[in-house]
Formats: sequence, C-alpha cells, structure tokens
Amino acid sequence: MGAISSSFAVKFRDSLAIVKFMAELATLGRRVRHFRSRAGLTLDQLGHACDTAPSQLSLIENGKREPRLSLLESIAAAVGVSVADLLDPQAPTGRDAWEIELERAQDSPAYRELGLPRLRPSKTMPEETLRALVGLHRELDRRARQAVATPEQARRANTELRARMREMDNYLPDVELLAEEAVAAVGHSGGALTHRTVAEMAERVGLTIVHTDDLPHSARAVVDMEHGRIYIPPASIPGGHGLRSLALQAVAQAVLEHREPVDYADFLRQRLEASYYAAACLMPRPVAVAFLEEAKRARRIAIDDFRDAFGVTHEAAALRFTNLATAHLEMPLHYVRVAGDGTIQGAYENDGLPLPLDATGSTEGEVVCRFWSARRAFARTTRTTEHYQYTDTSAGTFFEATQTGIGAEEYSITVGVPYAESKWFRGRETPARERSTCPDVTCCRRPQDGLAERWHGKSWASPRVRPYLFAPLPHGTYPGVDDRELHEFLQAHAEEI
Repeated sequence: MGAISSSFAVKFRDSLAIVKFMAELATLGRRVRHFRSRAGLTLDQLGHACDTAPSQLSLIENGKREPRLSLLESIAAAVGVSVADLLDPQAPTGRDAWEIELERAQDSPAYRELGLPRLRPSKTMPEETLRALVGLHRELDRRARQAVATPEQARRANTELRARMREMDNYLPDVELLAEEAVAAVGHSGGALTHRTVAEMAERVGLTIVHTDDLPHSARAVVDMEHGRIYIPPASIPGGHGLRSLALQAVAQAVLEHREPVDYADFLRQRLEASYYAAACLMPRPVAVAFLEEAKRARRIAIDDFRDAFGVTHEAAALRFTNLATAHLEMPLHYVRVAGDGTIQGAYENDGLPLPLDATGSTEGEVVCRFWSARRAFARTTRTTEHYQYTDTSAGTFFEATQTGIGAEEYSITVGVPYAESKWFRGRETPARERSTCPDVTCCRRPQDGLAERWHGKSWASPRVRPYLFAPLPHGTYPGVDDRELHEFLQAHAEEI
C-alpha cells in the first residue's frame, strides 16, 4: 500500500505531503536517538562507528535531515537493531509522541501567525506541562477548523474540486491501479463483488468488518484503526450495494493512507478518493471498460445495463461511467443529480453543458432549467425506465438519459453527451426534444408577458424553505459527525474486545 502519487495528488497534497514528510523525519530522528541511548553510545561514538560527523547525526536526530539508506544501515548495525526498527512510524515512547506533536503544532501557519516564540520541549519539562500544551494546540486547531468551515468556503472548496476533476476528465489512474491490485489479490475476475470477497479485501489490509446496530446517528460507517475494525450497519441500505460500498470506502482510508482532514477541502478530497476507490473495486476498470467498449461497438450504451452487470445502484453506475467514458471511450459527457424541486445536488461536465452557477462558481444548490431532461423526467407517469431526450442549449444540442428515484426525497440521475456522441447510446431514436435558453431569464424564470403586472400586489405565498440553506456547516473532525458520540461509540466497543 502507498500514498497516491499522481498529478491529482500533487495538486491536492503539496502542503500536506510536506507536513507528513517532516513528521516522518521527526519520528525517525527520535527512534535513532532512542536506540543510540539504549545502546549507551554518544553522538561522537556513533559517528565514529558510522564514519559520519556527529553534527550530521544530530541533524538527523532532530528531524532536520533525511539520511541515506546506507547511513541508516550503518546506524542500525551500530545500535544493534534492524533498519525496519528505525523506520517504524511509531514514536519510540509516549513522551516522544507528545514532543513530536508539539513541534508539529508550532510549525503550523496558525501558530506562526501569532508571532510567538517556539517552545522546545526539554528533558526537564514535566509531562503534565507537555500534555497540557499539546491539548491546548489541539483545541486551537479544532476551533480554527470550525471557524473557517463556513458554507461559502465549503462551496468554494467543492467548486475547486470539481474544476480539478474536470481537468483530469474525472479519472484517477493511481486509484484505479490500487483498486485493480486489491481486486486481483482476492482472485476476483468479473461480475458483482460478493460481501465475502469484500470482507477478504478488508482482511488483507488488517481490517475486520463488524455489523452493529448502534452506530452514531450521524455516521454511516466507523473505522477503529487501533483494533482493526470496520463498523457498518447490520442490514443493507436501499440500493443493493450499500454495505459493500461502505466497507470499501473504509478500506480506502487505509489503502490511501488518509488521516484526519486538516480542513473542509481536505475532507472533500478524501471523500472523493474513498468513493472512487470503492467504485473502482465494485466495477473494476478492465472488465468495466471491456463491457462499455462492446456496448459502444453495438451502439447500445445504457447506464441501466452497466448497473445491472455489476449489481450496483443506478447512481453508482452513472458516476463510474463518468470516470471511464472520456479516458477510455474518448467521449465527453455530463452528469447531474437533481432533487425533486429542481436543485442540483451534484454535477460534473467536460462537454460544455451550461450548468447554472452562483457567484462563487458553485453549481450545487442552483436550479436547473425546467426544460432539461433532469426536470422533464419528473413529469412522466411511468418511471421504471430511463427518460431519453435531446436538449437544445446555447452551447449546442445534448442527448440525455435520466432515471428518477426516491430515497429520503425524490431525485433524478442524468447522464448526457453532445449530439455527435448520441449515436453510441440506446434510446437515441427518441422523438423527445426540448429547447433551453437558460441562463436567459425569459427561458423559464421570468413570467409570461403581463402576468407579473397582473398579479403584482395581489398575491402572497408561503415558501417551502430549505432549512439547510441557513444552517452553518456541521462541526466535527469529520463534518456532520458528532465527535463525542463517535468517540464514546469507539470506546464502548473497544472495551468489548
């Protein structure tokens, strides 16, 4: 297992990677010092044994320099341990862990902005003082992350994420490779993944799936990394693949080396990567691409066929199609999930579809044109099959296939392509055609001539307000998850082990 190293990771993780690298160097330095002291060697004596200047060893022990592998081998031999012992990611003692965390906290931008001097933990500093300082930094960090997690900033983070994924055609090759390796390791070659196979995939990364009916009300799944457990509900959520996807997203946290998110943008990135990994396992690239290529040759691409072939939900199949269509079928496309009231809940496009945008560039929460397939599908009497439609827009004509569904609320899932690509899809013979001139207000938002004047001052309505529009972004290490409830759940189950 290893962290992602693609251009996606470079764009998202530059600052995080530096922090992680420095933390690893700090831990390595502490382990070198710990084993040197245990061996009864001074810096001069270790330097003589390794043919290295004591000053260079001091820099290594203080986490300021990365040693060569050959030097690590010499150090390990001199102190009587293996190189693996030196590279263990755990701090050698509890106090070392506290000291490393304090030093890392003082390296944060928030602390540097205070203009306060660095406090270097000395050997004479009482452990109670050290723990108090670390606890204070943790609380300051928690409050800082809550303060910046405003709805507007969350929307901006989501917009930036969507733009970056558009640049990459919604395709993450490194995650694809990790998923392929995981599926191949359990001998799966095709068809829907079984729950037993998913459990085996979890076991290969040191995790055991445990079904429980007392999950925190705000969490769909919980991972106890200390005891290697994934807690998920006892019965599948609606959609058929719910438990498998939840478990695989939890496995992804280990495979992709996710840690507690540092801000909302980091949380969104981790969620996207975990969901992508789960989908890539449930619908592995080799067999999924082969299936879609055959459907394209036969000119009968259909999301519901793709869905049925792998035993997933329509939404999961639609999203997975967006991962593979451009990268492997050379096909631009768009995806839109719309609530029953017409508001966008999720969207992606690289085909020029003119999505409605707010001042921040965000599309989530905006209302789509009533003439788009995503809205027209709600008017159908029979919704057991997809609704096919051609939509003329200011950016050209698009062929769209929309499936409606009901979860907590009514929604529709739309996958569409430019007119030139419609020849590959089932349903292309549809006579249904609509014209949208949005964002022109005369398309579907401004009343017909005379109606505004006719009813001005003569009407009143009680709006159906969506409360979440006024709610602050949910607080917590993982937005929306109650920290106290989560930690009490983990502690209660840990005591049962």
